[in-house]
Amino acid sequence: MTTTASALTIHDASRRSGLSEPTLRYYEQVGLIGPIARDPHSGHRRYGETDLDTIQALACLRAMGVGIDDMRTYQANRARGRAAAGEQRDLLLRHAERVQREIATLEVHLDYLRSKAELWNTRDLADAAAEAEAHRAVEAILPRLQEVL
Repeated sequence: MTTTASALTIHDASRRSGLSEPTLRYYEQVGLIGPIARDPHSGHRRYGETDLDTIQALACLRAMGVGIDDMRTYQANRARGRAAAGEQRDLLLRHAERVQREIATLEVHLDYLRSKAELWNTRDLADAAAEAEAHRAVEAILPRLQEVL
């Protein structure tokens, strides 16, 4: 819990982290952050710099598709420090591999879309020879597309 004079409101923490106010409340509720200090007069949450550092790390993980359970593990490992370095590395590498697979899938999707666009371009130009070649290019991508669907 942080109680500094420069504490941020939930609105400020949301704006700086990119996470919505309901998400910040939820993350506190499920124990990913906090407990967050409260203003003694209003009872409103007040986020300190340490809280914001944690929130920003969680925002990055969320943006990369890391789920709540792995965020919990990440936070627990962070608290354990060097003793959990291997576990932390493995968790992050597991997600890096997932992202790499997603990138490969998106590359196939991109190739397919570009090939289909070229096929339609040749039809627009009424170039039968180019259309036949573009059609072959699309057909060549279909097996790769089926693999990632």
